Amino acid sequence: MPVAGRNDVGRSTHATVERVSDTTLVWRHTLRAKAAVVYDAYTKPELVKRWWAPRSRGLEMVQCEADLRVGGAYVYALAREGKVVVTFTGKYLELERPSRVVYTQAMAPFPDEVVATVTFEEKDGVTELVSREVYPSKKVLEQAIASGMESGAMETMDLLAELVEGL
Repeated sequence: MPVAGRNDVGRSTHATVERVSDTTLVWRHTLRAKAAVVYDAYTKPELVKRWWAPRSRGLEMVQCEADLRVGGAYVYALAREGKVVVTFTGKYLELERPSRVVYTQAMAPFPDEVVATVTFEEKDGVTELVSREVYPSKKVLEQAIASGMESGAMETMDLLAELVEGL
């Protein structure tokens, strides 16, 4: 059953996460913005760097590069006190603006890739973002959950909402 999240700073989010199988998480977030705006915020480096890092953990994005084309790669690095603590890398498998992005993602130090399918469905200027993350095994998903990724992701969803509502 999906549960509304609560991020590390105690604010309630509009995001939910549900574990739908041993290897799959589904995130849902309703955003008060058009799908094209949400899609751009989700993919364009100059916008991604404004919301991707959970600030309550003292993290800042120090690298945000993306080659936005099918087969193109991206690198997002987060640092605390000037030291990189986590790096996300992957490739874009599908890019259909403003409705869909499919990409791989590896989170160093874990080498295993996740495949994320993100859809942006707009109705009356409100967009539902749904991200289906498929992990290569139950063990890899459990490692990701143990890393605290759920609460960090909830916080970044709040930051994404603030950004797109202001664009």
